Amino acid sequence: MEFHILPFSIKSSFTSVYFALFLFIYLFGVFTNSCIILLVYYFNHLHTPMYFFICNLSIVDVCYTTVVVPKFLQMLISRNNSISYRKCFVQMYFYFLDACTESILILTMAFDRYVAICNPLHYHYILDKSLCILLVVGIWIVGTFNSFIITISASKMTFCHLRTLKQFFCDGKALMNIACGGLNDFYVVIYLETFIFGFCLFFCSFMSYIRIIKVILQIKSKEGRRKAFSTCSSHLIVIGMYYTAGASVYMMPKYLNILEQVFSVFYTTVTPMINPLIYSLRNNDVKMALKKLNTRKGDEEDRA
Repeated sequence: MEFHILPFSIKSSFTSVYFALFLFIYLFGVFTNSCIILLVYYFNHLHTPMYFFICNLSIVDVCYTTVVVPKFLQMLISRNNSISYRKCFVQMYFYFLDACTESILILTMAFDRYVAICNPLHYHYILDKSLCILLVVGIWIVGTFNSFIITISASKMTFCHLRTLKQFFCDGKALMNIACGGLNDFYVVIYLETFIFGFCLFFCSFMSYIRIIKVILQIKSKEGRRKAFSTCSSHLIVIGMYYTAGASVYMMPKYLNILEQVFSVFYTTVTPMINPLIYSLRNNDVKMALKKLNTRKGDEEDRA
């Protein structure tokens, strides 16, 4: 059995435009996230819990876009929009794995900022290296197990005559829209997913930042308040973009599938591309690392 993916009702005359646009987004996103990973690995002053989590976020973002975009580009260039039943569910499995992992990782980063600002004297004692590694391993294990449950419940859906997915990848909601049976288990799982990994994680992140803002406002130094707000604002922007786009997709009515696809593009491709720019452009430590890297390259070229 095969599914046919029909993204944005693409006409053949615009295929090259879509291909060039998504190829640029993908390559630029992989490049910027790879730069963050290399900078964190290369420079010792970035070997802190905060940058360890940022590095892992970049890894997840690279996986996120790689799961979705290359297959879409292959469909555009080959003019073949069919995907087998097995490949569709494999793509959906890794998509939900990355989505769940990123959601928990964003909450972990909020906890990191909470400890750093509300309990700075014990920051490195609480978030030591072993705990950070344990948290990241636990996040990936939870994401793997959670994605397995979603995919198993989705595989119980039955499809009659309609096999066209109005989406640019195999998404659970797009499959749900064309299913003609076996939806009960999937509905239960999706509602639980939305509550736990959507509402609960967002609420915990939101409450942690309420507490953080209260502590920041009590800082007497104007420079200290500015530095604390600058560090947290980057994370708040990432949280806002990710949850707003993700919630819009799953709360969007069925007849607004074009808007649903636009928001899907935003949080699966655009947000992973923007995340490194937000952290690098607003973070002095990353800027310093980039300057050091350029200086070393310049010295090596002069020696050569």
